Amino acid sequence: MNKIAPQTTPADFWPELISEETRALLDPSSPADPIARQYVPSADELISSPGERADPIGDAAHSPMRGLVHRHPDRVLLMPTEVCAVHCRFCFRRHALGQPRSLNEPELDSALGYIRAHPPIREVILTGGDPLVLSAERLARLTAALDAIPHLATIRVHSRVPIAAPSRVTTALVAALATQKAMYLAVHCNHARELTREALAATRMFLDAGIPVLAQTVLLRGVNDTADALAELMEALVAARIKPYYLHHCDMVAGAAHFRTTVGEGRALMAELRRRVSGLALPTYVLDIPGGHGKVPVEPGHGPDGEGWVKDTSGGAHRYPPE
Repeated sequence: MNKIAPQTTPADFWPELISEETRALLDPSSPADPIARQYVPSADELISSPGERADPIGDAAHSPMRGLVHRHPDRVLLMPTEVCAVHCRFCFRRHALGQPRSLNEPELDSALGYIRAHPPIREVILTGGDPLVLSAERLARLTAALDAIPHLATIRVHSRVPIAAPSRVTTALVAALATQKAMYLAVHCNHARELTREALAATRMFLDAGIPVLAQTVLLRGVNDTADALAELMEALVAARIKPYYLHHCDMVAGAAHFRTTVGEGRALMAELRRRVSGLALPTYVLDIPGGHGKVPVEPGHGPDGEGWVKDTSGGAHRYPPE
């Protein structure tokens, strides 16, 4: 491991941003508080480890233009804004979001034109940044533009807002996602304490509007790397009508080694979780293969020899962790 220059601080390359609602959850009396650990800068971020990289999942290799990532033939990521409501200290895109901006109208028109010109694309995933920090008016225009593309079948929105900044969720914001296509919301939630009364009320607004809500969780050391913490979170999500979708292995983000478990530890946690909760509460444990090779399940049976290798969706083998 290598330390960055001592005059550098974590905030120099990823400024702290914590919403009012999330700050209220922090426990200042506990240095091991799982909520604070996600958002408060740490000196551990100044330590780099082998295999870490600025673009850990290889977005740049599959980006035909600003704000668009086309890694798989049938779906694209569309990032209308780089602005977030909070800054997660383990963010895999923080290299690109240090000076956040939103796509201007010509850039957004170009991205929409690309989608229109590629009929195999059936799903658009709105991510970023966080698309739910956009105004209801702009989000409604974007939804309408996607709704008008005949070959699209599904729109998915990925957001931290309903969990980390629920006061941003309004009836107008929810209405902005009205579409004739299948619309899904995937919220990011890592600990049961984040499911506050306000967060649950915000997600319920989408559910009551007929928008199914999924949950994505990142496996983080010191936050949720115990079977008790994961079981509590997954059961609380299901009770709130939110389907656990993915449990992400923490990416090879530069300075995030203190958050990463091993794949073996993640597999053991999933085995214990499977003994404790129903199938409704089980996410799929996945790894984004560094270098842009895509997301794959990493439970037993995936990879040529278990811990040291993973296979991409085309059958190619990749060493993990990378050297």
